[in-house]
Amino acid sequence: MSSIKEPSILFQPEDDMDFIPIIPLNENEGDNGPEVVIPSELPLLPLRNTVLFPGVVLPITVGRDKSIKAINDAYKADKLVGVVAQKDSDVEDPTVSDLEDIGTVARIIKLIKMPDGGTTVIIQGKKRFKIAGILTDDPYFKAQISLLEEDDIANKPEDFEAYVSNIKDLATQIIQLSPNIPSDAAIILKNIENPSFLIHFISSNLNTELIEKQKLLEMNNIEARADLLMQLLQRELQFAELKNKVTTKTKTELDKQQREYFLQQQMKSIKEELGGDTNDREIREMKNKAENTKWSEAAREMFKKGIEKLERMHPSTPDYSVVYNHLDLMLDLPWGIYTKDLYDLKKARKVLDHDHYGMNKVKERILEYLAVLKLKGDMKSPILCFIGPPGIGKTSLGRSIASAIERKYVRISLGGLHDESEIRGHRKTYIGAMPGRIVQSLRKIKSSNPVVILDEIDKVGTDFRGDPSSALLEVLDPEQNHTFYDNYLELEYDLSKVLFIATANDINNIQPALRDRLEIIDLSGYAVEEKIEIAKRHLLPKQKEAHGLKDINFKIGDKVLEKIVQDYTRESGVRELDRYLASVMRYEAKEYAIKGKVKSTLTANDIEKILGKPRFSNEIYKVANMPGVAVGLAWTYVGGDILFVETSLSDGKGELKLTGNLGNVMKESATTALTWLQSNAKKVDIDSHIFEKKTIHVHVPEGAVPKDGPSAGITMMSAICSAVTGRRIKPYLAMTGEITLRGQVLPVGGIKEKVLAARRAGLKEVILCWQNEKDIQEIDSNFIKGLKFHFVKTMQQVLELALV
Repeated sequence: MSSIKEPSILFQPEDDMDFIPIIPLNENEGDNGPEVVIPSELPLLPLRNTVLFPGVVLPITVGRDKSIKAINDAYKADKLVGVVAQKDSDVEDPTVSDLEDIGTVARIIKLIKMPDGGTTVIIQGKKRFKIAGILTDDPYFKAQISLLEEDDIANKPEDFEAYVSNIKDLATQIIQLSPNIPSDAAIILKNIENPSFLIHFISSNLNTELIEKQKLLEMNNIEARADLLMQLLQRELQFAELKNKVTTKTKTELDKQQREYFLQQQMKSIKEELGGDTNDREIREMKNKAENTKWSEAAREMFKKGIEKLERMHPSTPDYSVVYNHLDLMLDLPWGIYTKDLYDLKKARKVLDHDHYGMNKVKERILEYLAVLKLKGDMKSPILCFIGPPGIGKTSLGRSIASAIERKYVRISLGGLHDESEIRGHRKTYIGAMPGRIVQSLRKIKSSNPVVILDEIDKVGTDFRGDPSSALLEVLDPEQNHTFYDNYLELEYDLSKVLFIATANDINNIQPALRDRLEIIDLSGYAVEEKIEIAKRHLLPKQKEAHGLKDINFKIGDKVLEKIVQDYTRESGVRELDRYLASVMRYEAKEYAIKGKVKSTLTANDIEKILGKPRFSNEIYKVANMPGVAVGLAWTYVGGDILFVETSLSDGKGELKLTGNLGNVMKESATTALTWLQSNAKKVDIDSHIFEKKTIHVHVPEGAVPKDGPSAGITMMSAICSAVTGRRIKPYLAMTGEITLRGQVLPVGGIKEKVLAARRAGLKEVILCWQNEKDIQEIDSNFIKGLKFHFVKTMQQVLELALV
């Protein structure tokens, strides 16, 4: 039986040893062999995966330090050691509680030092014993033992002989049904006459659980031990017969595919006997994980079918990875897992105030939103969408909301997205298929109710791969997103608890149907005062730490910050300001690295030395103060800005020339302004014949930049009238408003951005439509201090205010 490999009489490794066959001992050397004087105290040798029986010789490789020490000391003394099995074979360093109470006294036959530093020892089982008490566990276990004697045979000897004969027959049949077991094994069994040794030898080689072998060892009654052994052999024989039957049945009709399947089943059985392979372990882990997952009924059924399909497939088949990845995604998704919301509105207000300066109206709207969520639990309403120029904190507002209510936060960038599959996922059968970004994000953060920021929703594109903005309709519709369908997942997933917040620069670029699902919240640009506060509270500390200047004491005063804001930046947000402050920090870091110190306070002259000459100046408005030039206010995607409208007259036939890369709306405004001036020439004191003799040329500088919109209507009208009458327009005056042929001035949008742009540019007066007065009232009075506003209803009022 030296090369037994089949699962009938199979050797199991214990401790740290290799596969070495169990050696049968001459039966006369077993329990009835020569008497050995066994002391009452013995060192213990724990075995991990097997049980030693009396009368059996077992070679083992010892690797643990405690075991090596115990073997060496025993070998030098009386060569006797107590062998006990571990209750759990995975325990590397067992304690007293990890050891079985009953074991076998073993005699060390031979001790071999291996070349790799290990120790191989051949031991011979002698007597069973019970641990009476542990004397010590250092440097190895040493125990007080009491020997166990076997009970006398209660029945007739011939009855017990029948047990033994039946056991021998069963073992012989198992060997015959297992073609890989050498026939020598049957001869060895046939020659064993001692019944007790036969039972112990077969028990040692039996392929069964460690707990069953230990149970056999613990039985004092040899008849009960034989009865249990016979039951275990019967079970093993049934397994061998079934296997042999399958082999015989399939042998007659095996084709290539059937042969491959059979071999896979055989391989699976062998791997199970050897502990299972990686794929089997992964499938078992998947099943265990699925038991604790809060599936919907459809998801549970799909997973069940998928795992059954996976078990039938060979890992080398192409579809195996497809099915495996799909099941892995199902297990990773947070089905029914929600974080607990904290709707403490006072705390939310503190978080918003700490993270963002100003924006009072926006913060109030967010608090209202959270208050409804607190009272109702959910909110089927339009999704919040923050609209505003870059760099004003739209995305970070979403992060602050997540922090305030203690939800997980995830940001999904939609800029430049063209493929609809990025939202809905690909069909899982495609090469390189992946779930959509929504499902991927939920998988990553392990929560079904996070705050999801859909960044740059106005930058979503459309091409032959589909329209992603249409796919977003289902995501953002509260009436539909509880059954969101991902093509890769092939299941409906509930997104109704997700708090979606979108951000955009320009509302006009959002698809109308998608815009209908959004509640637009305008985030206008910052005033100079706000930028100074933001720089002091957020930007300067961040840049100091980023450049290693956190512990270096120097200051930048409000006046210096104001100079940086007004002379070097013309933006609605603070991104450019952040870059200039980073330039200042880099200069200070260099100075400190070279000189070991820096100036305690930076002055305006220091700023010019670091950043160079100012990029912007208000002197341009003094130079531009000539007839035919008016200053208008415009809205751009980066915030408010000013623009010049220049008009000149030349000899001609009353034509109107328009240049400056103007859009259709601005061209129509110029035409409307000229027509109204022609029809109302007497009212505004213009010689009507001039329109017949002169060509009027209207130009808006920076011709490379496209310009469009109704905001420049009254500006064009004022510039044309100024050029025709020769009267200059009042200096430091800006204006914005739409015009009609009836002479009415109509309101326009983006008032806060435009007014702040006028203040940044150093202008002093602004003409607006009377209906825009409500927009001015919403702006903090501190931000528009020094600006004078004129609210008009008619175009004639504009000319009376503008012309000097």
